Amino acid sequence: MNLMMTLMLATMIPMILIIFNHLAPKTNPDMEKLSPYECGFSPLENARLPLSIQFFLIAIFFLLFDLEIALLLPIPWALNISMTTTTWMLLLILLLTLGLAYEWNQGALDWTK
Repeated sequence: MNLMMTLMLATMIPMILIIFNHLAPKTNPDMEKLSPYECGFSPLENARLPLSIQFFLIAIFFLLFDLEIALLLPIPWALNISMTTTTWMLLLILLLTLGLAYEWNQGALDWTK
């Protein structure tokens, strides 16, 4: 019975969504909606305009801390294996904290320059 209900739901939900899509009113897009959007930069201007280094710095910080989360997420499940995992986790957190403190001390995070 569970398999039958699952198959029914798996076919009914997409069918309902298709019906809603056809019943929804059509939109009339204007030129602004049809123009490409390039992260806040106009794609019709000169492509050689200089960009702010802070934009790239924030992107690098995001990647570093995203990587930190990806590496530290399985740590609670791995803690019962060995003490080496805890040591690597603490070393990674310490290294990232020291790097963040260095960047902060150098003024790279100051947006008002």
